[in-house]
Amino acid sequence: MLRIDAGRSGRYCDGLSRRSFLQLGVAGMAGVGLSNVLRAKAFAAEAASAKDTAAILIWLDGGPSHIDLYDLKPEAPAEVRGIWNPIPTNVPGIEISELFPRQAKIADKFSIVRSLHHGTGDHFAGGHRMLTTKDMGVSGANTAGRFPSIGSIIARERGARRPGMLPYVAAPTASSIGLTPGYFGGNFLGAPYDPFQTGGDPNSEGFRVQNLDLAPDLTMDRLEHRKSLVDSLDRISRTVDAGGSFAAMDRFDEEALGLITGEHARKAFDLAAEDPALRDRYGRNTWGQSTLLARRLVEAGATFVTAHFGGWDHHWDLKAGMENYLPKLDAAVATLFEDLDARGLLESTLVIVCGEFSRTPRMNDGGNGGPPGSQGTPGRDHWGDAMFCLLGGGGVRGGLIVGETDAKGQAPKSRPLRPDHLHATIYHCLGIDPSLQLLDPSGRPTPVLEDPTPIRELL
Repeated sequence: MLRIDAGRSGRYCDGLSRRSFLQLGVAGMAGVGLSNVLRAKAFAAEAASAKDTAAILIWLDGGPSHIDLYDLKPEAPAEVRGIWNPIPTNVPGIEISELFPRQAKIADKFSIVRSLHHGTGDHFAGGHRMLTTKDMGVSGANTAGRFPSIGSIIARERGARRPGMLPYVAAPTASSIGLTPGYFGGNFLGAPYDPFQTGGDPNSEGFRVQNLDLAPDLTMDRLEHRKSLVDSLDRISRTVDAGGSFAAMDRFDEEALGLITGEHARKAFDLAAEDPALRDRYGRNTWGQSTLLARRLVEAGATFVTAHFGGWDHHWDLKAGMENYLPKLDAAVATLFEDLDARGLLESTLVIVCGEFSRTPRMNDGGNGGPPGSQGTPGRDHWGDAMFCLLGGGGVRGGLIVGETDAKGQAPKSRPLRPDHLHATIYHCLGIDPSLQLLDPSGRPTPVLEDPTPIRELL
């Protein structure tokens, strides 16, 4: 089904109205009638409004190794299988790292895709492909974002699920390979579709989110007075505003005012209101508390929330890195699923865990160009030919393994899947038509996904 999101403002930067775009678009798309375009738009809007699903993306920035986390190869040679052994889970036939004992007890609540790949070992190219699905020439030599992130598109299509909440939030930062918001951003959709970043450290004492409180000398009465004055001045300017700019600004002004004057969002950000025992279960560290904050935000009405887990670029000293990181990841992920389930939120909250790529199946010598072992234990380098993604909740079936890699974890052996299929699955769960098209900066309709086929086994 064809869907073109023509935006919400009255006119585009080239002066074309929404109606004229559709008319021109029909002229350029043989056999597609205007009524079909409008019908598709209405259908997609109804589908989105019929679902109240949110998503939490736990982003493992730097590239986590599939072989050391969710796709262990105990029969492979020592330099491939690595240091840790697999352990059984509560789902017969599914094994994961021995450093994931808590996830092993709840594996029926999530599924693991083991055959994801995009073919690049470049951090920037991989990040752009995983967060937007697009290549578009992005690389370490050309790092600018070229396409809106999945979070930005979801924010545009769905908005917040509750009045007075933000649609798209990053805890504590939206960082992809050191770029902020980088490939999490709205890019050609514009800064209004960038994520709201909480900043700070959710694990710190007295954590507060900036920009949600009034300035010290500004009372609610003064704020309302200023708003009335601005509204009066705006009425003068709007008489000559043929481009509809004010209409677009109104939406964001109202959102900002709602956040500041209302209690809803500020309560959602208040981690001190949580049971200390639950905070302990998530982990008293930045990752654990960011994940708890993500749960509070979707519960309050946010639609897409990311939690940033950085530092996965383990070219050497993999043993120390994994033994530090994996227990923290285990606690955060397992507690999130348990917490969502206990609150009746698991069926309406999709959880995704992934990074920009994986690591080489063969471990290096730990020297980083120097003598072997001089940087600690061996590590793994960049690898985009075989990756994992964990998904659960939000209508996704649990207890499944989708796809398989070869005996050394080098490439998919069965059911090869690409970022398009992952994104299509996420869109499906959130009630968004994966065949959606956006207008690019030149005014041309551009498909969000080249292949809008979701991972059917999970749905």
